[in-house]
Amino acid sequence: MENKKGLNFFFLIIAIITGSKLVHHFDFQNFSFQKPAIDTIYLVAFLASIFFLIREFRNRNKD
Repeated sequence: MENKKGLNFFFLIIAIITGSKLVHHFDFQNFSFQKPAIDTIYLVAFLASIFFLIREFRNRNKD
């Protein structure tokens, strides 16, 4: 019997929420954020969640 794992739902939800907040707060005409302090935290959380999703996906394929 194979033990199949799916994507980590927790990190996927974090990536979707923080990514959507980053897009909504970004001003494409001036290339700046509306709230730079909170958007920096959103960016760090978004990048970390994407990193963990990719790392888990790569480790799953090695098994």
